[in-house]
Amino acid sequence: MTFANVGTLGAQPGRRDELVAHLTRPGAELAAHGCLLYEVGVNDEEPDTVFVIELWSSAEAHRASLELPAVQESIAAARPLLSGVFGGHRFDVVGSPLRGTP
Repeated sequence: MTFANVGTLGAQPGRRDELVAHLTRPGAELAAHGCLLYEVGVNDEEPDTVFVIELWSSAEAHRASLELPAVQESIAAARPLLSGVFGGHRFDVVGSPLRGTP
């Protein structure tokens, strides 16, 4: 079952664009490990927040991705850009009108 992780990452004041650049660097490793979609967005009404939408082949694939050396390195590199304010939701996708079935 497809797993969704929809969240917000607080950026240090004035460092949102650096965080976006970091999160949007090209890389095929996530796709090779079950990531179906990884979208990064901003809203100028929340200038120190980055929005991330992830779809994974399963919750297990998402959990396993967090152990990949490249992902661990990326998290470590992003830490100085983060304020420590996080939010979001995780859920199993049960269907979509675009796909017609779950």
